[in-house]
Amino acid sequence: MLRNITGQNTQQHIHEKLIEKAKEILTTTNLTVSEIAYQLGFEYPQSFSKLFKSKTNLTPSEYRHSYN
Repeated sequence: MLRNITGQNTQQHIHEKLIEKAKEILTTTNLTVSEIAYQLGFEYPQSFSKLFKSKTNLTPSEYRHSYN
């Protein structure tokens, strides 16, 4: 049903929402990338950074610096 509505499978949809939330946190707080990763439920900050870069072509730090 989700695919019919969004065109995405469940994992893609969850990843999209996580990246949206990460972008918001990166631009509105001074939390470290590791703190953000843990807050979003990642056990390993490297996994978060890898996912973020694969979806945005920027590391979380690069994304934050582009908005400051």
